[in-house]
Amino acid sequence: MPNELTKQNTGTLAAAISEHELGEMLKPLIREIFLFDSYVAGTTELADQEVLKEIRVGDKLKLQREDSKFDSNAILLFTEDGKRVGYVPEKDNVVFARLMDAGKLLTARVAKTEMKGSFHRIAIGIYLVDF
Repeated sequence: MPNELTKQNTGTLAAAISEHELGEMLKPLIREIFLFDSYVAGTTELADQEVLKEIRVGDKLKLQREDSKFDSNAILLFTEDGKRVGYVPEKDNVVFARLMDAGKLLTARVAKTEMKGSFHRIAIGIYLVDF
């Protein structure tokens, strides 16, 4: 179908460049396009709860697709230094999973953090990285 996104197994040019020393030179050309407000799901299931105390407003989070038997559209969220934070909620992840499967690079930024009893609520904005 011409209107359907197809899954690609190769990385994106934007992802490859951002992880390469050339990425620093191209940073002025890269822009983040806001897509959606959401939150981090699955924080209560984390083995390392300490990572949640380190997260601050404005922090950037990496998104990575996960092959899950529970959710075929699962997207993991990681800190910049690779610590697992949680997931994009299942109710929000279908479109983002399709974009990522089509080779698009997505990122998230922490918009708000708050404690609700013993529960960490982390609001995020999801962005498409483009240049």
